[in-house]
Amino acid sequence: MNIDLGGRTAIISGSTGGIGLAIARGLARANADVVIAGRSQKSLDAAQADVRKQGGRGQIHGVVADLGTATGAETLFAAHPRADILVNNLGIYDDVDFFDVDDSEWARFYDTNVLSGVRLARHYAPGMVEKGWGRILFISSESGIAIPADMINYGVTKAANLAVSHGLAKRLAGTGVTVNAVLPGPTLTDGVTAMVADAAKASGRSIREEADNFVRTARPSSIIQRVADVDEVAHLVVYLASPYSSATTGAALRVDGGVVDSLAI
Repeated sequence: MNIDLGGRTAIISGSTGGIGLAIARGLARANADVVIAGRSQKSLDAAQADVRKQGGRGQIHGVVADLGTATGAETLFAAHPRADILVNNLGIYDDVDFFDVDDSEWARFYDTNVLSGVRLARHYAPGMVEKGWGRILFISSESGIAIPADMINYGVTKAANLAVSHGLAKRLAGTGVTVNAVLPGPTLTDGVTAMVADAAKASGRSIREEADNFVRTARPSSIIQRVADVDEVAHLVVYLASPYSSATTGAALRVDGGVVDSLAI
């Protein structure tokens, strides 16, 4: 399957590292014009250099903006008012007990993980409808359907991603704009690396070995019995951003390594 997104503009939030950066690389390889957003010029410059190495024909743009805020979203809209592909990847998580999470922290998670995608979709979807083609993707998580006891606030926001995605897909029925959610499982991101760093040091295992061990012990239902690589998540996103996915909308597609033990979502 040859995916060519030449002439399409893709905006990816939270794209200076981890899954977001891998998605930017994948879309660049498919020749899309890619817009990377990050909160610092330093991280943005590094991400743009990384993506340019992919050798696609499209242009690579960068915007310094905190897309977890309305002001940051307006900065992005002013720089890039239209898009063909929107990937709402921005998200935060933390391992904190329910009884230690106060109202302000709940609000911070909701603003970053939910409202950021709502704002961007609300702005970019009408332009896609005018053109009769568009792709909107929300990066949710398997934690959105199997809420973890140690990250309840995170799981709730990821469940909200699924609700927004499914509802928006129905709202845009018949327009040529599809809306889907992607549910990664444990993935070797910078966050996971930091989470297992102390355990790896104590055990003498590598970061990857320790992360794989975490999956086998904390997510024993995993079928692949390891963490996924960020590129493995990105491959599914690139397909969903392509014309080949035209009959897939309103869906929640798992790339969780089989962690969720279910015949359906």
